[in-house]
Amino acid sequence: MAYLDLRNLEKSFGANRVVRDFTLGVEQGEFVSLLGPSGCGKTTVLRMVAGFEQPSAGSIRIDGQDVTALRPNQRNIGMVFQAYALFPNLTVAQNVAFGLRVKGMSRREMRARVEEMLALIGLPDLGGRYPFQLSGGQQQRVALARALAPQPRVLLLDEPLSALDAKIRVALREEIRAIQQRLGITTIFVTHDQEEAMALSDRIVVMSGGAAEQVGTPFEIYNRPATRFVAEFVGTLNILPTTVEDAAAGRVRLAGQAVALDRPLPPGPVSLAIRPEAVRLGRAPGHDVVLPARIAEVHFLGAVIRLRADVDGTRVALDSFNTSDMPPPKAGSAVELSLRAADLIALPG
Repeated sequence: MAYLDLRNLEKSFGANRVVRDFTLGVEQGEFVSLLGPSGCGKTTVLRMVAGFEQPSAGSIRIDGQDVTALRPNQRNIGMVFQAYALFPNLTVAQNVAFGLRVKGMSRREMRARVEEMLALIGLPDLGGRYPFQLSGGQQQRVALARALAPQPRVLLLDEPLSALDAKIRVALREEIRAIQQRLGITTIFVTHDQEEAMALSDRIVVMSGGAAEQVGTPFEIYNRPATRFVAEFVGTLNILPTTVEDAAAGRVRLAGQAVALDRPLPPGPVSLAIRPEAVRLGRAPGHDVVLPARIAEVHFLGAVIRLRADVDGTRVALDSFNTSDMPPPKAGSAVELSLRAADLIALPG
């Protein structure tokens, strides 16, 4: 059994069923992200693990203990919220010590633990300040220290970076991952940001409509999406004009050209898709499919040039690295696009 074991969780608010048959096992020390659009049920799952919501059905076990009916303060779980939720009338040190005081720790032990936590988050000299005297990133570090101070069995993070600006968000997510790995604490992270989920996670759960669409490593989620929703939600995707000639033999036509795939296709209607970075401009070595195209848009993004080309009436995006000795093609110019059949993703429907 996994360290954190969620079995067949259901949650309904009246007639509205927001979580459906959700099952997930998280190993000790693993970092798992719940990723999905607003309203997909990811925060409700987190709140059920924390004990703030009672499941309509299913069970929650931590280290073999059934905690489904326990109150939040009986589960030994740490939680970091999107809005920091620091006590404004308490200093940084007092905020971090709050959970320790509830547990009845002695003053000497509390002082040592608070100093340890403030050093861990890189704020050893700010214990006497109040939350309003800190930046947003510093406040979120304090919220993390407060959650970690009582040594919880599981750490829950509910979109903790969404209120921060982009530069601070990237720096803080790296710090969170480093701290999580150093402590080896089992962590569930809720986000709608694909880049955050892929940068932080050991595994990702992509959710839609209250259910888990796919569970896998960031590599698997991005390169081998199990459903059309996952393929279209995670990253940018090109849907190519496809006619299936022989599904069992993997023979199709793309933009009027015969293409032999290295695998059979699922029965029923199928679309083929490809990521922008898998498409090459011109004839590229090792790429077995060449499609005629015409450049429609050119977007210079610095290190990367994002091109959009028309292929048999379909707009296809591709990324090209910027090189100083080779300017990008102009809009309206005729080009060839190369891709590998192995990089094509088969999507049912």
